[in-house]
Amino acid sequence: MTSALTPHAVSRLRASRLERSTRPFLARGGPSGERCPFCRLILSHCFCALRPTVVSQAGVCLLMAEHETLKPSNTGWLIADLIPDTSAFGWARTSVDPALTALLADPKWQPYVVFPGEFVAPERVVTDLNESRCLGPEQQANTKRPLFILLDATWPEARKIFKKSPYLEKFPVLSLKPEQVSRYKLRRSRREDHLCTAEVAALCFALAGDHMAAQTLEAYLDVFTEHYLSAKQQRHIDLNDTVHQRLRALHQHNTEGKASIGNASFPA
Repeated sequence: MTSALTPHAVSRLRASRLERSTRPFLARGGPSGERCPFCRLILSHCFCALRPTVVSQAGVCLLMAEHETLKPSNTGWLIADLIPDTSAFGWARTSVDPALTALLADPKWQPYVVFPGEFVAPERVVTDLNESRCLGPEQQANTKRPLFILLDATWPEARKIFKKSPYLEKFPVLSLKPEQVSRYKLRRSRREDHLCTAEVAALCFALAGDHMAAQTLEAYLDVFTEHYLSAKQQRHIDLNDTVHQRLRALHQHNTEGKASIGNASFPA
């Protein structure tokens, strides 16, 4: 099932991080057993066959804290699963990856640093994208594509990344105002308005007018959460439950009624 998959930006970053490790990384609190190298879940609950791919005009640049790629609960990985134009870089205070510098300078992209506006000078803050960002693919041909820079880290780490990355200072800061509380169940946050990285990305895609990418990413996060928790609680997976039906319906809508996602055929 996973033989046709190729490593994406986050999985390559994880492999590089593991090469530098002096001892094995042991995930705390997660299910035990051999894990799939592509979805990071134990083999009995692998969901690689359910992975859709969404074509989007927007791109994502993940700046990831030191240990994020090693955490099975990380959701930046899910963005890279779905969105082909996802780049991932490990953050370091004293150095910047030349590939990151090149990406941010690429004239086809308009970078936005996604971060709460309350911590930023008002003149840098935007709460919506330029009207041209919400046009259809044909109309966007002569406009820059939005590139959402997401700080994939715990909240204290994200604030540190934002404050100590001077190369981000020239870009507008996209401040989101989510109407819903986070549905993410795999890690705890002190505040209900703190969203996980995949939820933040979904809001960004919605602002860019790409509602199919936004909805599919939300549904994919729900499926991942169900598989993760089912593995942890030693429960079987029901491919006909609500979260799987939603992902299937979105995929069918996106592919004109085809009843499969990736290599997986869902029951009718």
